[in-house]
Amino acid sequence: MIRWRKASRSDGQGGACVELARFPETVAVRDSKDPSGPQLHFTPSAFRAILNDLKP
Repeated sequence: MIRWRKASRSDGQGGACVELARFPETVAVRDSKDPSGPQLHFTPSAFRAILNDLKP
């Protein structure tokens, strides 16, 4: 079973709500307001690179 968790930086006011899940070979990202909507899947190394690019 895939467990989705809300990102710690998501807006608690119902705004920017991002959820993450670990799949066997990827990290997935989706909009928590649309759980049946599209998902973006990244390799773990690509996901780390994205996070590093987003850091101030």
